[in-house]
Amino acid sequence: MKTLSLDINDRGSRYAVTGAPATSAEAARAVVTALCRDKKFARATHNSWALICADGPVKTDDGEAGAGMVILRMLERAGLRDHVVIVTRWYGGKPLGGDRFRHVQTAVRSYLETL
Repeated sequence: MKTLSLDINDRGSRYAVTGAPATSAEAARAVVTALCRDKKFARATHNSWALICADGPVKTDDGEAGAGMVILRMLERAGLRDHVVIVTRWYGGKPLGGDRFRHVQTAVRSYLETL
């Protein structure tokens, strides 16, 4: 599991991105569970993730409506399979509107560049 702390801080909201190999939705959920053992990530407002595996695409918004689909589309474009990508957001108290999708894209792009 690899986690990148990002310099994304918008109206108090902060972001991080994590990824790890996973070949099924169950394996992806296990990665998220392992990530949330760290109290910092357990206290996050959202841990949105996506995965493309043999069973097809899987995504979870974790309350950040649309974030899982943004991650999934980026994984499809990159051709990344059997690898879960999780974008974590700590809500800063002010809604970001559509900017939140831009931040999710920036987070995923940063992660994909490390592969």
